[in-house]
Amino acid sequence: MPLVLQALVIGIVQGLTEFLPISSSAHLIVVPEFLGWKDPFLNSANFDVMLHAGTLAALLIYFWRELVDLFVAWIASLRDRRIGTDPDRRLAWLIIVTMIPGALLGVAFESFFDTFFREHIILVAVFLALGAGILWMAEQLAFLRRGLDNVNVRDAVVIGVAQAFALFPGFSRSGMTIAAGLYTGLTREAAARFSFLMGTPIIAGAALWKGRELLHAGLPSSDLLALGAGMVGAAVAGLAAIAFLLGYLRRHSTSPFIAERLVLAALVVVFVLAR
Repeated sequence: MPLVLQALVIGIVQGLTEFLPISSSAHLIVVPEFLGWKDPFLNSANFDVMLHAGTLAALLIYFWRELVDLFVAWIASLRDRRIGTDPDRRLAWLIIVTMIPGALLGVAFESFFDTFFREHIILVAVFLALGAGILWMAEQLAFLRRGLDNVNVRDAVVIGVAQAFALFPGFSRSGMTIAAGLYTGLTREAAARFSFLMGTPIIAGAALWKGRELLHAGLPSSDLLALGAGMVGAAVAGLAAIAFLLGYLRRHSTSPFIAERLVLAALVVVFVLAR
């Protein structure tokens, strides 16, 4: 299959799995392995992170009104030096709180997360299974009574720490943050919406950081075309995944995603043993 089409397929996988609680990082490692796609660019951490620019575009398109309101409210809080009772100002600062754990862990261990798990794929299966167990436990403990307006500093810290675990391929950023949101008592839809909003700045930061490295290193024109195809695929699939998940979680639990994680973990184990 041509490199551009491979990139498009991987981009679609990224867009779907970034927002569904099944781990995009795990799928981006496992899918090329299963299909035997060995191109070094498609299997690089830089390509993975730039695909996140596609999913960032999906977030910006879907939530643009809310994001503009939150940004304006945040600027106003800086100008007035107060948060007050404005829910948008409070939510904007809570989102900043959630960014801190993951940003610190990512900066401190960037090279480790970029390479180690690509060489030890069996650990991806372990994290997929552990993440499934965490999500299942959150479903059992959830009381689903609180909306987005009820998120507080404690919730933001808990969900932010959960987001940091997404750096380990298999745990899933959306899976861990939704699970943490359920644990704090948020409804499934509120947990997912907060997960998406809080993911916007940290995904943007990662894409800009890796984008700087790509621009500095330079890319052949063939790789640039593949990168563009992957980003478009990620953006379109990401939009579909956001709309689907928010609607789905209004009426249903995360059980199908828990099952998918366990099936994929088992497939990874079989794949490793059969090599």
